[in-house]
Amino acid sequence: MQKKPGVLEIPSLQGRCSEAEWQARVDLAACYRLVELYGMADMMANHISARVPDQEGAFLINPYGMMYEEITASCLLKVDLDGNVLSSPDFGPLNYGVNKAGYVIHSAVHRARPEVGCVIHTHSWASMAVSALECGLLPITQTAMRFLKVGYHDYQGVVLDTAEQQSLLRDLGTGEALVLRNHGVLVVGRTCGEAFNWTHRLELSCRSQIAAMSCNTPLRAVPQEVLEETWNNYQPGTRRPYGVMEWPALLRKLDRMAPGYRD
Repeated sequence: MQKKPGVLEIPSLQGRCSEAEWQARVDLAACYRLVELYGMADMMANHISARVPDQEGAFLINPYGMMYEEITASCLLKVDLDGNVLSSPDFGPLNYGVNKAGYVIHSAVHRARPEVGCVIHTHSWASMAVSALECGLLPITQTAMRFLKVGYHDYQGVVLDTAEQQSLLRDLGTGEALVLRNHGVLVVGRTCGEAFNWTHRLELSCRSQIAAMSCNTPLRAVPQEVLEETWNNYQPGTRRPYGVMEWPALLRKLDRMAPGYRD
């Protein structure tokens, strides 16, 4: 299987799955590469999933054991909402499967939120730091004001028990982002491009807050009415969907830097 040094040779699925599924695979592989590129990956931990557009109850997710920087369209696993692996490449003796916590989190969201096409969970240093602060995410920058009404989910241990799905979904509600206390963040979007946009902006919000708080000087508050107005300007009903403009440009960026994600 491994012919090139450091590269897992996975046979291409292009032409062996539906066109809609292949496009979902390409977009999801790109999302993994971009999360790595923008410094939000945790080696092989964490997970991003995408709904299979033309197969009810199926979603794609990473094989547990591969780094984000090596994820390709063809290496992704296809699983159903009950955790059954519907399709998988032959990883040989590596025998990669689904991360249990990934299944518990992602299946819950995909089952409850049919409009969600992509779910991203990260453990970036900035999001973990903010998740451990009693104050949570503060609306101290314009970017952070987009998350004025972000949800919070109390830590209950590693997410391995499906019993936690109910409280996770309650805390996420109909929103796009959830701070997992003492853990990290969870973000959803109708497309991979939209979910990555939310994730990138949430990461910037966390980094800027940590930087500002590190200065050990009072933070400048913004009037509540301005916060509400700014938050409203970021909502789906007042602007075009996120990711529409930048996703093609991000794919071009990857095509210049690391086109192997399309394999």
